[in-house]
Amino acid sequence: MAKFVVTVRFPDFFDEEFIALIPEHRHLINELIEANVVEAYAISANRTRGWITMNGSSEEAIRTTVEQFPLYRFFLQVEIDELFVFDSTASRFPRISLN
Repeated sequence: MAKFVVTVRFPDFFDEEFIALIPEHRHLINELIEANVVEAYAISANRTRGWITMNGSSEEAIRTTVEQFPLYRFFLQVEIDELFVFDSTASRFPRISLN
């Protein structure tokens, strides 16, 4: 299974319709995290961009999943890049504590 990073751009201002969809969007993201489809989910402090690290068989499969996000219609831009290297503390063995 390949790893991809999805970069999304949000509108500068969120209307009531956008805000109302946030709980449903977060619920789906949490389900995808539990299913190991989404590995990491981050939104910039100014809330204009987001980065989602995802596992999938192809760019098309990732795009199909992203298009199911409740907030998808508000995304101004979506970029999908397959990763060659993805290293993080989460993918390593836990540190040993001698306590």
